[in-house]
Amino acid sequence: MSVRKLQHIERSHPTSDGDGVKIRRIAGFQGHKMDPFLMLDELKADDSKDYVGGFPPHPHRGIETLTLMLNGHFRHQDHMGNVGELRDGGAQWMSAGRGVIHSELPITTDGALHGFQLWINLPAAKKMQPADYRDFQPESIPQVALAEQLQARVVSGEIEGVSGPLNKPAVPMLVADVIGSGELDLPLDPSFKVMAYLYKGSAMVESKAIEAGNMLFFGAGERLQLQGEGMGLLLLAGQPIGEPVVHWGPFVMNSQSEIEQAIRDYQAGTLTS
Repeated sequence: MSVRKLQHIERSHPTSDGDGVKIRRIAGFQGHKMDPFLMLDELKADDSKDYVGGFPPHPHRGIETLTLMLNGHFRHQDHMGNVGELRDGGAQWMSAGRGVIHSELPITTDGALHGFQLWINLPAAKKMQPADYRDFQPESIPQVALAEQLQARVVSGEIEGVSGPLNKPAVPMLVADVIGSGELDLPLDPSFKVMAYLYKGSAMVESKAIEAGNMLFFGAGERLQLQGEGMGLLLLAGQPIGEPVVHWGPFVMNSQSEIEQAIRDYQAGTLTS
């Protein structure tokens, strides 16, 4: 089985969002480099001023979000009446569809906050579907032993016959948190685009030493192989959509006219109806 070659390494960059929440970001809106994924934000802080304002009520259309908390809580509230608060190790999934208005508030556990939010594109045929929301507390996320000191927590998709709780995303995908030391050697759907964000420890890929804070982009193939040491690795693999992407703020559509319509709908109070 062919091994996927490392094509590109990209360093996450510091920025802020919401009410001044400090994050590190990898964006992939241009060039389909992350397709079907659009953006990954890493939230990590030990000072309340870096996150205390959270993300006040704001709209979305045309995307799904998946939030995974390693340390800390994350409180979600939306116009549909959903209220969810993750505990350490939990995940939240939201499909904005034609429109959602929600707020998000990160909360530390013993002064520590560390988590991720992933933006996932919706195909044109599903961008105007009704909004939806689900949360998954840590006990519902299965763990798979990959080697003696290497485990994976599977949020979506399947590893070694074990499936994650997010079982019906709009686009087929695998999202897993790989933790520990040793050789990662995984068969992956050859039709998927594959990338991995190293958030802790170090990794060796094709004799290249990788440090934390980098996204690794892999080429075509049937297996993913790398060596980790004290590693925390967010593995992302998904079926590319291959459609035009037009992004403006919280909206991701297929054309500029659709973006302008989303703005008009939000201003008129009809985004979610």
